[in-house]
Amino acid sequence: MTPPEAPVNGVSADTGITPSAVSVCLSTLQNRPDFLRAARARRQGTGGMMVQARERSKDEPTQGIRVGFTCSKKVGNAVARNRAKRRLREVARQILPDQGLEGWDYVLIGKAEVTASRPFDQLKSDLIYALNKLHQDRK
Repeated sequence: MTPPEAPVNGVSADTGITPSAVSVCLSTLQNRPDFLRAARARRQGTGGMMVQARERSKDEPTQGIRVGFTCSKKVGNAVARNRAKRRLREVARQILPDQGLEGWDYVLIGKAEVTASRPFDQLKSDLIYALNKLHQDRK
């Protein structure tokens, strides 16, 4: 019996099926002007993070959900900031495809000494709560 082949670029060679972690891809914000526009928009704080959200204007591409992540040096050293951002990325990957709105930008901001140590289920419920509050008048 031969061992199963290792996935290549997230796709299993024998079946061609992508694992769930790769199948949901959110577009990421990478340009400073996008982060600045989100900073001027709505925001909602929770116990584990701050969430900024804005609906993109008509002259911008309105397809898909875009998300950005940031942690200041108040969160800790590089290791702590990276851990907090990894957790925020995973929370966004699980929650935003269902709870986020098409054509919106979201920025998740880590909190000092909280984001990296908060239980993961609470981080997920924090994001759901923030999205409900941010979209309250939209529904």
